Amino acid sequence: MSVNTVSCTVKPAITLQLGDAKTDTSRPGVYVIDVTLPIGQTVNIQEISFKNYYTACLTLRLLIRGEEGAAKWATCLRNRCLMPSPHTEEGSQDYYSVYRQQMLIEPDNVLAVRLILRQPSSSWLNFSVEEIKIHPCITEDPERDIPDWLSDLTHVDQLSDLQGLPDPQTVSSSIQQMWALTEVMQTNQTTASVGRFDKAASHVKDLMLIYNVVLVRFIS
Repeated sequence: MSVNTVSCTVKPAITLQLGDAKTDTSRPGVYVIDVTLPIGQTVNIQEISFKNYYTACLTLRLLIRGEEGAAKWATCLRNRCLMPSPHTEEGSQDYYSVYRQQMLIEPDNVLAVRLILRQPSSSWLNFSVEEIKIHPCITEDPERDIPDWLSDLTHVDQLSDLQGLPDPQTVSSSIQQMWALTEVMQTNQTTASVGRFDKAASHVKDLMLIYNVVLVRFIS
């Protein structure tokens, strides 16, 4: 079951009864429950979930906004059995979900949902469905996990001709070796001047500066 739900309003059930409601005392066998969204809002439905309460079968109809803005009702589920036997308890208080793949039409741009409940058995005083929830489709962006800085990098195939320039890995390796040599010399250097070692360290730093300039030009 999807965790996300749509904000909606479940209206009170409306009774559908054949004959004169005043003179016919038999219990009605059909109820209609409308579920509406906020005015002007539509939803692409992934799932509709609910808890049964002694409803034998269910039909779902959707109010769908068309391409030209006109809305019309369409049946997306017809006579879904919720209780294998209307006269027994089996399935009478179970949780159910109707998924997008089970619907007869694509449940997109939906303005309202209508649940038509039927219970032919007279064994139960009342029947309904509870905890009605509409779960929307979640659109996943395949690029959502890619950092902005990474998407701005130049593709390797778009690099200009680098013929004649030194290999970047060789330059990087040489700079790392020089840096390590300088660190060792500075670590072992005493407070007294050691002549040629000072000059060697100075030359190493100069070479490092040159290689850094070359590397920066190569990368840019």
